[in-house]
Amino acid sequence: MESHFSLTPATGSKLFQPTAGALAVQVPVVQFDQNNAAVLEIFDQHKELVSLPVVEQQRPIGLISRHIFMSQMSKPYHRELYERKSCIAFMDKDPLIVDADTPIETLGALAVASGDKTLADGFMIVEQGQLNGLGSGLALMRELVDLQVEKNRQVMQSIDYASVIQRAMLSASRAAMGAALQDACLIWEPRDVVGGDFYHFEEHPQGWFAAVADCTGHGVPGAFLTLIASSALKQALELHGPRDPARLMQEVNRSMKRVLGQHGAQDKPSESDDGMDACFFWFDSASRTLTCANAKMALFLLPAADEQVQTVEGKRVGLGYVDTPEDMQWTNHCLPVADGDMVFVCTDGIIDQIGGAKHIAFGKQRLRRTLLEYRRLPLAELGRTLMDVHRDYQGAQRRRDDISFFGARISGVFSSQHEVQA
Repeated sequence: MESHFSLTPATGSKLFQPTAGALAVQVPVVQFDQNNAAVLEIFDQHKELVSLPVVEQQRPIGLISRHIFMSQMSKPYHRELYERKSCIAFMDKDPLIVDADTPIETLGALAVASGDKTLADGFMIVEQGQLNGLGSGLALMRELVDLQVEKNRQVMQSIDYASVIQRAMLSASRAAMGAALQDACLIWEPRDVVGGDFYHFEEHPQGWFAAVADCTGHGVPGAFLTLIASSALKQALELHGPRDPARLMQEVNRSMKRVLGQHGAQDKPSESDDGMDACFFWFDSASRTLTCANAKMALFLLPAADEQVQTVEGKRVGLGYVDTPEDMQWTNHCLPVADGDMVFVCTDGIIDQIGGAKHIAFGKQRLRRTLLEYRRLPLAELGRTLMDVHRDYQGAQRRRDDISFFGARISGVFSSQHEVQA
């Protein structure tokens, strides 16, 4: 059987669009004025025939089910009573009749609506009002499954390519970090093929700027938001420079709310409530200070000369959400740092992961202990070790979210030889 296909305008490429005509099978028919003896003869000659169309010339008017017909004719005296009577006596007068151009998905819905008889006995396919053939419920189910498989394949191809785009978008920051920092690590591991986390890094003559962000959701919706948020951040950096992370947050918040239409107006409520948690931070190499602004994302500082972890929490208000005021102001936290101090920022995919013997979250306290335990390792090795510890803790539990983190050891020396951990 040939599958009907058409050109899909949305993509400009040929995609199989099967129609009912692809399921039409030529079968014997019986004229409405023939008797049941003729029907019995046709069923005897065609053992594979499940149903027999009844036509007036070539116009279908009903369908005779083999199972119903043979059950009736096998009853005592029924053959003698009905053999010479019109075939319409045991005919289904209301079978499913569809045009050959009917899309398979539409046909599937019609078949389900018409009841079990259509799936069992089949349906008649017409072209210009005349019988084109008989379709079976089994063939319809197979075609629907094939169509869904093809749709899934195309969706996965699109998502795979979206992953290429997302990784390419992040690659410039990864390369810049590798060239600027002597000892650093950067992990970006989406839960799905694409993710809702992103990072940004750029070097300046006076220091470097970095951002780690976690957009609402994960997968395709989260990845779409990363494009909006990262574009807003780049525009804010071009306008205001990297030295004032809190101001950058204000600009990104306004931009995201504008693009997403999330102004919280009472007369016109927003259709979405999406945004992101983030940490923006600027390291000034001359003053040896780290300035950070936090939106529901902590920054951890491990001084080289002290066995402790300093945590900067910031404000518990995310960027872009409906409830976040358009004029929201975040706060800059200025931290003096020395050579050997370590800065670490992560999304909540690390902290919120359920696991361990008690099936509870990994948590910030366990993260701090892990960072302290392995703080003397090179950052690339520390990043791998933290991921191993996290995977062991997760165990058989389902991964809950995307995982991203950035770590850097403060140094007065920049190196282009550092290899960034993938």
